[in-house]
Amino acid sequence: MPIVRIEMLPGRSIAQKRELVRVITDAVCNIAHTRPEDTLVLFQQFSVEDWAKGGKLYIDQDDEDDEDDG
Repeated sequence: MPIVRIEMLPGRSIAQKRELVRVITDAVCNIAHTRPEDTLVLFQQFSVEDWAKGGKLYIDQDDEDDEDDG
Protein backbone atom coordinates (compact mmCIF):
# COMPACT_ATOMS: atom_id res chain seq x y z
CA MET A 1 0.00 0.00 0.00
CA PRO A 2 1.62 3.29 -1.08
CA ILE A 3 1.47 6.08 1.50
CA VAL A 4 2.01 9.65 0.28
CA ARG A 5 2.64 12.31 2.92
CA ILE A 6 2.14 15.97 2.06
CA GLU A 7 3.59 18.48 4.49
CA MET A 8 2.65 22.11 3.97
CA LEU A 9 1.63 25.36 5.55
CA PRO A 10 -2.11 25.87 6.09
CA GLY A 11 -4.21 27.85 3.66
CA ARG A 12 -5.34 25.38 1.00
CA SER A 13 -9.06 24.95 0.47
CA ILE A 14 -10.87 21.64 0.63
CA ALA A 15 -11.28 21.84 -3.16
CA GLN A 16 -7.50 22.17 -3.59
CA LYS A 17 -6.90 19.20 -1.28
CA ARG A 18 -9.45 17.13 -3.20
CA GLU A 19 -7.69 17.90 -6.47
CA LEU A 20 -4.28 17.10 -4.98
CA VAL A 21 -5.57 13.75 -3.67
CA ARG A 22 -7.10 12.89 -7.04
CA VAL A 23 -4.04 13.81 -9.10
CA ILE A 24 -1.54 12.22 -6.73
CA THR A 25 -3.57 9.02 -6.43
CA ASP A 26 -3.87 8.79 -10.23
CA ALA A 27 -0.11 9.26 -10.63
CA VAL A 28 0.77 6.69 -7.98
CA CYS A 29 -1.64 4.14 -9.46
CA ASN A 30 -0.37 4.67 -13.02
CA ILE A 31 3.31 4.51 -12.12
CA ALA A 32 3.33 2.00 -9.23
CA HIS A 33 0.52 -0.16 -10.67
CA THR A 34 -1.60 0.01 -7.54
CA ARG A 35 -5.30 0.51 -6.97
CA PRO A 36 -6.82 3.79 -5.71
CA GLU A 37 -8.36 1.99 -2.73
CA ASP A 38 -4.87 0.82 -1.74
CA THR A 39 -3.30 4.30 -1.95
CA LEU A 40 -3.24 6.49 1.15
CA VAL A 41 -2.62 10.26 1.04
CA LEU A 42 -1.99 12.10 4.30
CA PHE A 43 -1.89 15.86 4.81
CA GLN A 44 0.08 17.35 7.67
CA GLN A 45 -0.13 21.09 8.13
CA PHE A 46 2.39 23.10 10.10
CA SER A 47 1.77 26.57 11.45
CA VAL A 48 4.13 29.33 10.37
CA GLU A 49 5.66 29.18 13.86
CA ASP A 50 6.71 25.54 13.23
CA TRP A 51 8.36 26.02 9.83
CA ALA A 52 11.79 27.51 9.15
CA LYS A 53 13.74 28.40 6.03
CA GLY A 54 17.21 29.87 5.69
CA GLY A 55 17.81 29.83 9.44
CA LYS A 56 14.70 31.86 10.23
CA LEU A 57 11.18 30.92 11.21
CA TYR A 58 8.80 31.21 8.28
CA ILE A 59 6.74 33.74 10.21
CA ASP A 60 9.80 36.03 10.30
CA GLN A 61 10.48 35.78 6.54
CA ASP A 62 7.90 38.48 5.68
CA ASP A 63 9.49 40.95 8.09
CA GLU A 64 12.85 40.56 6.37
CA ASP A 65 11.27 40.88 2.91
CA ASP A 66 9.51 44.11 3.97
CA GLU A 67 12.82 45.59 5.18
CA ASP A 68 14.50 44.74 1.85
CA ASP A 69 11.74 46.56 -0.07
CA GLY A 70 12.02 49.77 1.92
